[in-house]
Amino acid sequence: MDSGQLIGIIVGIVVVLAIVVVAIMISRKRKVAADRDRAAEMREKAKADEFGAREREAKAARAEADAQQAELDAERLRQEARGRQEEADTVRTGVQEQMRKADEVDPDVVTSKRKDAAEDTQNRGNVQPGQATEDRRSADRVRDDNVPGTQSNVPGNQSNEDVPRTDTAQGNPETNHRDEKPRNL
Repeated sequence: MDSGQLIGIIVGIVVVLAIVVVAIMISRKRKVAADRDRAAEMREKAKADEFGAREREAKAARAEADAQQAELDAERLRQEARGRQEEADTVRTGVQEQMRKADEVDPDVVTSKRKDAAEDTQNRGNVQPGQATEDRRSADRVRDDNVPGTQSNVPGNQSNEDVPRTDTAQGNPETNHRDEKPRNL
């Protein structure tokens, strides 16, 4: 081989090596540029995700505040309901007391006092023959004093306790004629 050929081979190898080095450098530049672009995209995506995370945190905080407000509203409503229930209980107690007073005044209603007095009267009315009639008269006076609306001293009047009552049967609308008239309380 002569020296011209050897120089040609060396020059060829150097050119090929130069081309390979240039190709490697170009490839590396492209890879670096692609990596830069990919990193920029990743940063933009991370920023968008961070913005989304902040937005979700704000929504969560808003939901927590709404939940606390709902709890406060519920407690306020519970207190209001308790107050209204107490008012209803007070009104109901007043109505029951008013009904009790009306029953005490109404001579057609048999109250426990009148029932006791009626039983006592029946027991005293069963006087054995030969007993003193003075005891019966004093018992009648005591009974008339204890039961409002009775007038046994008037001739022809009979005590309310001595007459069986059929119109005061509770729960039977056919026999209770008092329900036909409205009651003024």
